Amino acid sequence: QVQLVESEGGLVQAGGSLRLSCAASSGRPFSTYAMGWFRQAPGKEREFVAAINSSGGTTYYADSVKGRFTISRINARNTMYLQMNSLKPEDTAVYYCAADLLRPWYWDYSAYSSWGQGTQVTVSS
Repeated sequence: QVQLVESEGGLVQAGGSLRLSCAASSGRPFSTYAMGWFRQAPGKEREFVAAINSSGGTTYYADSVKGRFTISRINARNTMYLQMNSLKPEDTAVYYCAADLLRPWYWDYSAYSSWGQGTQVTVSS
């Protein structure tokens, strides 16, 4: 099973930017995994943020982050990224990376078999 480790999140002011990374090890070759980012705010369910196919050629975004966040990957580095711009207080959450899509429902967290430990992102107003 692939092991995933997210980079440290942080505290940023509204309107600011932050980049998260997700490094993978073990499992199949990284280039075979579709991957995604999810987030969970206190008292709320885990929600889809963005997803990317195995080659990086196709991306998907939640409406709430479209135009502000960019998902990408560098397969040669076994790493996926989430560039977050124009951050809003409502983006505050624990962010998780996910890999190994078992069903073609990239927006559904239950469709992924491997998860990182999560990293806190806090956006102050």
